[in-house]
Order: sequence, then C-alpha cells, then structure tokens
Amino acid sequence: MFQKSKLSSSVERTGSTSVLGRAASLAAGTLFSATVMAQQVGTIGGQVSLDSGIDAADVTVKATSDVMPRARTATTDDEGEFKLPMLVPGIYTLTFTAEDGSSRTVKAEVLLDQMTMVDVNLSPQVAGGMEEVVVTGEIITAGGNSSLSDAIGADVLEALPVGQDYRDLMKLAPGVQYSQNAVRGASAGGSGQDNVYKFDGVNVTLPMFGTLSAEPSTHDVEQFSVERGGARAIGFNRAGGVTVNSKSKSGTNEFKGRVEYRVQPTGLSESPDDGVDSDVTRNWTTASAGGPLIEDQLFFYGSYYGPREDGESKETAYGPTKDYTSERDEYYGKLTYAPVDGLLLNAAYRTSERVNEGASIGEFEADSVSVGEESSQDILTLDGSWIVNDDTTVSFQYSDYALETAGVPDTRLGFQPVIGDSLDLANLEQMGYFSVPNVGPENTAAYNDFAQPFVDQYGYLDANGNRVGDGGIGAYFQSNIQNFYRESLELALDHSFEIGATSHELHIGYQWSDGREELARLSNGWGAISVIEGAGAEDAPDDAWFRARTEQMSFVTSDGSTVPPIKSSTETHNLEINDSIAWGDFIFDVGFLISQDTLYGQGLKEDGSTLSGYVAAPGHKYEMYEVDWKDMIQPRLGVSWAYNGIDTLFASFAQYNPAASSLARAASWDRNSAATIEVFFDENGDYISSSPRAGSSGKLFADNLDPRRVDELTVGTTREFDNGISLRSHIRYREGSHFWEDTWNGSRGYGCYGPEEELCVPEHIAKKGLYIDDLDAMREQIGSGSSYVIAELDDAYTEYLEFSLQASWMGERTYLNASYTYSDYTGNFDQDNTTATNDANTFIGSSYLADGIGRQVWDNKDGTLRGEKPHVLKLFGQYTLDWNANVGAFLVYQSGEPWETWDGDLYGYMDPTDGTNRYAEKAGSRRSASHWQMDLNYTQNFQVYGDYTLQLRADVFNLFDRQTGYNINPYIDSATYGEARSHYDPRRVQLSLAMDF
Repeated sequence: MFQKSKLSSSVERTGSTSVLGRAASLAAGTLFSATVMAQQVGTIGGQVSLDSGIDAADVTVKATSDVMPRARTATTDDEGEFKLPMLVPGIYTLTFTAEDGSSRTVKAEVLLDQMTMVDVNLSPQVAGGMEEVVVTGEIITAGGNSSLSDAIGADVLEALPVGQDYRDLMKLAPGVQYSQNAVRGASAGGSGQDNVYKFDGVNVTLPMFGTLSAEPSTHDVEQFSVERGGARAIGFNRAGGVTVNSKSKSGTNEFKGRVEYRVQPTGLSESPDDGVDSDVTRNWTTASAGGPLIEDQLFFYGSYYGPREDGESKETAYGPTKDYTSERDEYYGKLTYAPVDGLLLNAAYRTSERVNEGASIGEFEADSVSVGEESSQDILTLDGSWIVNDDTTVSFQYSDYALETAGVPDTRLGFQPVIGDSLDLANLEQMGYFSVPNVGPENTAAYNDFAQPFVDQYGYLDANGNRVGDGGIGAYFQSNIQNFYRESLELALDHSFEIGATSHELHIGYQWSDGREELARLSNGWGAISVIEGAGAEDAPDDAWFRARTEQMSFVTSDGSTVPPIKSSTETHNLEINDSIAWGDFIFDVGFLISQDTLYGQGLKEDGSTLSGYVAAPGHKYEMYEVDWKDMIQPRLGVSWAYNGIDTLFASFAQYNPAASSLARAASWDRNSAATIEVFFDENGDYISSSPRAGSSGKLFADNLDPRRVDELTVGTTREFDNGISLRSHIRYREGSHFWEDTWNGSRGYGCYGPEEELCVPEHIAKKGLYIDDLDAMREQIGSGSSYVIAELDDAYTEYLEFSLQASWMGERTYLNASYTYSDYTGNFDQDNTTATNDANTFIGSSYLADGIGRQVWDNKDGTLRGEKPHVLKLFGQYTLDWNANVGAFLVYQSGEPWETWDGDLYGYMDPTDGTNRYAEKAGSRRSASHWQMDLNYTQNFQVYGDYTLQLRADVFNLFDRQTGYNINPYIDSATYGEARSHYDPRRVQLSLAMDF
C-alpha cells in the first residue's frame, strides 16, 4: 500500500504531553513531498502497531480539522499502514480506533505539498487521551524520497519579517540567493528567469519570459513551499531553477475574520543610495473573513487588499520631479465544498487593478520622462479530488490566468514620426527621449566637439556646477501595451499497490497549458534618440551623427494602415509517470516526464512548394516550431536509504527541459512589420536612411534543434536528533546545454577580427559553416525576414556545483532555521547578463548574446556567470514570549555579484553604446561587495473581548541600513564605469494595527 514508515521518525510516545511538545518537530516524523499536483493540499501517512511490534491491521483512522468540511477516514492494511491524501493544510486531530474499541488520539499539522508521517502504538497502556503531537513551522524534507523540498507553515510565516511582495518569500528558501530585483527572479542553480512561480497552485510565471509580475502579494499567503532539486516525475517540474508554490487562506468550520492597517512612514525610512531623493509613504489595508455556509460541507473565504504609495519631494540630478502615486485594489473569493465523503471541490477567483502615476524617473533623468502605468490581474481556479478508496485518488485542476498591463508616457509629444522627416536639433527634448551624450577622453576629438553643444544645452549640473552628459531628457520613449494569458488543465491518477515484498505509489499525470502574449508598442515621437559617430556605430552610415530607435507600429504604411498588435503563444503538453517503490529500508523513485512544446507566431502560412515551407501571410497564426515528445524525455530517478530506520542517505538524477522561451514572439514573422526601426540622421538632423534593427525581425529556425536541457545529479544525507534538531546536507551538480539564440546566419564565418585581428572563431566551429544553407533563397521566396536565425549555439554551456548544509530546531517556544550554501556557477552562456539592463523581461533565446562580433560565446564569455554568489548564509526564526507576544528575525550574508568590463573598441566598434555584452576580459573577472542585513519583527497580541484579539506589530527591514551596491556599470567608456547602478533597499519600518475575530 504505502512506503514502509521506517523512513520516518518513528518514536514510541509513552511520555507526557509536555515531553511531546518539546520534541514537537520530531514527534510526527519526517515530512516529504506528497503525491500532489497544483492542488493546495498535503498528506498524512504512517503505521499503527500493537505491543511487541505487532502490526495493527483494520484500524480506522479518522482525520478531522476545522479547515476540512468533512472528516477523512482510512483503514490500516495488513502491515498497519495507512494514508490520508488530499488534505487541506492545517492542524488535524487523528483518532485511531481498533476493532476492539480501543482508541488513541493525536494531533498533527499538514503542510503544503508535504507528507506528515505519524506512527502510533495502540497498546493498552498508551491508548486513550489526547496528545498534542503537532509539527509547525518549516520542515526539512529529510526522507521518503530524494527531492530537495521545503515547506514553511503559517505560524512561522506570520512571525517573520516578510514583505508584501510575493517574491519576498524567496528570502526564506534555503540555498536561494537573496534578491531585490523588481522583475528578474533570484538565482538558485540557474538563471533568474529559470524559476517557476505558483500562486495558489496556479502558474503565474509570465509566458515567454520566466519572470514574476508585480501583482502577486503575501497578504493571503498561509503556507509556502519550494523545490530546488531532485525533482520526481510529479508536479510537471521543468524548471531550470526552483519551483515555488503558496497556499492562500481559506474558510473553516468556524467564522473568522481579520482587519489590518499597515504603514511605512517616510520619517521611519532611510533615504536610498540611488541618487534619487524622495519622501515616500506606503500603506496597506487588508480585510478578510471566512466561515461555513453549510456546516461540515461548504466553506467560504473572501479578502480585500489595498496597497497605496505616495512619493513627494522627489529630486534627481535634473531637479524636482512630480509626485508619484500608486493605487491598487484586489479582491479574492474562494469556496470549498465537500458534498460527500471523499470528494473535495474548490473554486476561487482573484482580481486586481493597479494604477501608477509619475513612475520610472531615474537618478539622471528629467521630470518629463515619467510614465503612467495600469495593470489588471485575474486568476480563476477550479480543482477537485476524489478519494475512490484507500488506494486510489483522482484529481484535477483548471486555471485561467490573465495579466494585462499598459505603460504610457506622462508627456505625450503629439506627433507621428514619418520616414524622411528631419530632427529639430534645437528642440531635441520635443523629438523623443534624448540620451545626452558624454564628453570625455574615451571618445574621439570629433565626437567630443560635436557632442559638447548638446551637453551644454541638455546636461545636468554636477556638484561643481558643470554641465555633465549621460542623462536623459525629453519624454519617455514609448507606449507599451503588453498582455499575458495562460490556460491550464491538469489531471492525475494516484494508486497504491503491493507486489511481493515491495509496495508501490504509482502516479500518472497529464497537463495541458497554453501561454499567450499580446503586444502593441508605439514610440513617443521618434522614440529613443542618441548621438553616434558614423561608421563607429554598428551598422550605421558613415555620415550619421544621430540614431533614433523607433517602433514600426508608430509609422503609417504606404496604404494608410497601421501595424496590428503582435500575438504569439506556446502550447505545452506534459505527461508524467512516477512509481515510488518501497523495499525494506529503501525507497526508489523511477519515473519520467515527457513533453511537447509548440511555438506559434504570426505572419506566415504553410506552403510545401517553398524552400522554407511558408509563404507570407500578415496577421495569420502559424506553427513556428515544434519540439516533439521524443526530444523531451526527462528521466527522474532517485533512491533513499534509511540506514538506521530514521536517518537517510539519498541520491537522484533528474533531467529538465525548461519550458520558458521568448521565441514565439521574438522570431514571429510579423515582426518584419513591427520591428524596431533604426533611423539615421546627419549632423544637421536631416534624414539619411532607415532599416530594421539587426536581429529584431522575423526569423527562421535551423533544422533539428535539440531542446535546451539541464542535467542534475544530487547526493545527500539527513539526520534527526531527539532534541528536535533536523539536519540535511547535499551536493548537487547541474549542467546546462543546447542553448538556443538568434544569431547571424554567417556567425561561424567571422574569421579573425578586432583592431589587430587577434580574436578568431574557433576552428572546429568555423568548419560547420552556415546554420541554414538556403536562407537567402528562402527569404527571397517569402519576402523580407532577418538574416539572423534561431540556432543552437555551438559549445554553449553552464555548470553549477553546490554544497549545502541546512538545520532546523523546534523547541517549546522557539523555531530556528539555518542554511549555508557554497556554489560555483560557470559557463559561457549567461542569461542573466545579456542586455544593458538585466532586471527586466529580457528575451530568452533572443538577446544581445550572439549578436555580432564580440558577442559570441567564444568572445571572453567563458568564466564566472552573473548569478554566482559563492557563499549564501541564512538564519531565521521566532520566539514566543511569556506576555502573548512574539519576536522574529531574519539574517542573510551573501557574496557579491560577478561582473566584467565591457568595451566595443576591443572588437572594432568605436561607439560607446555598442559595448553592450562585448566583454573586454574574462566573464566574471570582478565582483561587487558582499552584502549582509538583518530584519526584525515584534508582534504583541491583546485579548480584548471573547474571540477578539488586537494585534500590534512592528517590522524593521535592513536594521543596520546596509545599502550595498550591486549591478555595477561595466561600460569602460562611461563616466560612471565601475560604480553601482543599484543598491539594496535602505532601512525602513512598518507598523501594523490589526483585529482578529
């Protein structure tokens, strides 16, 4: 039936309740990943015995909780084993009743995506009474399988200093770097775009980009789980980084509610070291209520979330700016329904609206470049499970996710660009977003002479009163409407059975998902305008002195029409089969995940008579590329050995084909009519020429591409002690290969280059020739298209080696967790370092990397990757005081961020702006300063009347105001070369007043 519970912590509980309380984390045994999918559930399993180790068969096990509408029951098998799957996380009372009527009752906590093991002795001397055997807090996954999985319960989450953004939960995940990125995620063995984020079990990772939107928050989160390695073929895990999940609060059999107001006053926050002075007040209003609509059958839960931000007295290098405001309203409702025993249904809907004004003004930008933003998020989920019998469970989930965003310049320039028109050099601030040039010795004398008048006119005043370049004036360069959608359906069958001396847990799951993006992008005036120096700038005419990068959707075509929005999508099918086999003291996980991904673009139609197989068809959806089932067979193999019945040694091998890819949009053929157009002007501002930006138009795929792959090997051990301490240590190795990128079709034929031709394409790569032999003929047949292609980059790779040690201790009043991770992340393909600004929705598969000479994987790229921080130490915990209060703390130390010098001159490019991704030294040759910080929380509860509890709370983030700099400016030609462009957030205090009822 179920895996032998020797893999759990089996302790004879004949002592008093107080002893059990002090050993709480041990008493309910080891927890490990349950056989679940996106449903927000956990499992209880274990073994019942009699005196002298006699297994107790046919014992009825009944689980009741205020979070479950109906009780769940199971019967022990011939070996005394039982399992209660698909339980809503929470505290459960377990009643064990033998055929002779003797019984015993204990309590245990179910955590999200975990299995709680409870072993019970029904001998007469211990039968009867109630025992508080409760596991709370964070659980180290110590046994049962070889996955690196962790869960954090409600009590610990509420006691720790955690911010309001969903991404702030990641700081509690062991081995995951502490990050304050606003868009890109934290690195943990892969790129910051390799993670998968689930919110209430729904995949809210942005399609195409692998990032997380700003909308998910923590106000409703009750539990949090993370899987960072050793994945089994359960849960459709294809992440190249980590997979995180959360469970929101839900209704119970008792009416409960909460109202809270939290504020972060300006006077209790330090000024950030980002060069922008501003008084910002933030506040959050939340309200929630839940309870029974039909007792023991139908529960409801609803909540409201209203964060606000108000920024005043903001100043940049250009002086005062307008006030900034952000307002958001979010509503959530959930129904939990159990019409009959063994059947559980959930329906939930979340909707959010956010409006920002006066946003996105940087340290060296004028007030006029601000942006107004709007965003709406909607999440619908329907899920259910049916306990067919003690051995079989069927479950499903359907979800529909939508995120619609719009960013519009607050300053609208009021004209539409026309190819052939000139720039008004006397009023460049009315032409678009003008990047004020920098004058310095790194430039030619001719460039400095030409640029100086524009610095004098548009530069900002430095501390000495001199006009300085490198700033930005005019208006924000574009309007951006970008919408994301994902529909998903999951089905699963789980069945337990025995064959001889082995017991099996068989899981079969199927998932269908369709991720889509709709994009409309218009330039404000001419868009982004910069000063260049003719042929010194990549692909520019010799007599060009100005370049405007303008979205083609801004232009009116020859027939008077405009370019429609670009629609692209990726349809994914996943099938997984996993068998967890228990044999003696061993558990073997044998399974595989097979996948099929189909990328759909816009602008072509299939035609077998052409070389490419397509003809041009603007606006038409077409199948761009399919990665077949046979190319994505991802084995998952693991073994865990309980060498002394409790402590384990484990090992696993897992292969992942990450699903995140931007190519459905990046290579879509209609980008030929919606590409970024580079428009060149002479020294007088008169029009010279225009052309699609290299790599920014529709592309064809090379044949027989192997999908991107991550191979992972993990070995480790766990140990539990009678004093409540749990340990886990492991070594993990990951290797990434088969990276896809857009690159010029003739990149292998660059030969030798650089001012002295000292840099060359490796000979074994040069021999391979063109990626697509007949590309020019194909382009001629179907019209336009890029000379760039989507190809598998030769010899591109990443390697990640990790050693991690993690410990937790649960005392009567105390919970502590400590983790240390040493890692080494190297390679020549750095997804985290492909553009000038990397904390953004950067294309996966279409970036600056491999775009021209100096940007290939053989051009100084082999080295330390941006996501490497060799040392990461995390400590967090909480302590309950005598006076109905609690203190919580979080401490982190981690190494700095690798960086290297960028210099286009080394590769023959004289324009400073063409230094992007052109390394002048080995990747990661330098490193920013290491960072540490401490966050604290104090919570005081007052019982005011009956069930009414008044709560006062104070959170202090970055107590010692460690505003360490990172994101170092790598451009050797920049006046701020080597300086930090970002800093960790300053010290800030949040105060909260809440009422629970």
